[in-house]
Amino acid sequence: MLLNKLDEEYTRHPFYGSRRMTKYLCGCGYAVNRKRVQRLMQKLGLAGMAPGPNTSKPHPEHKLYPYVLRGLAIIRPNQVWSTDITYIRLRHGFVYLVAIIDWYSRKILSWRLSNTMDAGFCVDCLEEAIKNYGAPEIFNTDQGPQFTSDSFTGVLIKNGITISMDGRGRALDNIFVERLWRTVKYEDVYLKGYENMPDLLLGLTQYFLFYNEERLHQSLDYTTPDRVYQTATGGGAKIVDKFNKPAETLGIELTNVSES
Repeated sequence: MLLNKLDEEYTRHPFYGSRRMTKYLCGCGYAVNRKRVQRLMQKLGLAGMAPGPNTSKPHPEHKLYPYVLRGLAIIRPNQVWSTDITYIRLRHGFVYLVAIIDWYSRKILSWRLSNTMDAGFCVDCLEEAIKNYGAPEIFNTDQGPQFTSDSFTGVLIKNGITISMDGRGRALDNIFVERLWRTVKYEDVYLKGYENMPDLLLGLTQYFLFYNEERLHQSLDYTTPDRVYQTATGGGAKIVDKFNKPAETLGIELTNVSES
């Protein structure tokens, strides 16, 4: 029960560390101290401002790239894509989910599941998206070793794609994928309670079809990502750091924009 509570609260507030989580659980009526919460968070692989089990820790020998999206108006499909990894807890252990999203339309272009954190499943996901939709102008990631690896950045460079990477301690630089993880977990994963990989694979296949083709998105004026992507109308965004402060201050403004 405590693990479920931690998982759900972390999905709502990924910037919560062990101190805030302890206060939260005590407020829910559980008699826990910080040391116990730290052990539970370690078991889940959680850390404040990170999307999952050490998924954003940079590799010391991998090249890093600057974040180029701040203040950029996103006005067309395939202008900016981004990706991230999250974990999904099954009855016995974790699996990892990677997805690629188009910022203009919020469309999920490809996704993969894996029970390991090697870069291979991320590269497969990227190559599938490019094969099906062509190459974007800019591709944004965090500084995780999967995305800074030569195998991943090599695909981007080969296809002439500008690489952008989130700044350290700025989890909201990749806010659209962060919002996607929250939506997927609350609208599907937590409701279904998947026990094994085959069930999760089938369930997510159905959910992502629904997400792209049927789910009405408030940020898209209650239309679907597929329609916005295909028509190139009704989407767009602009991330503005109004106070030029770290993302945990929440000084982030999301603004829908269009060609006009």
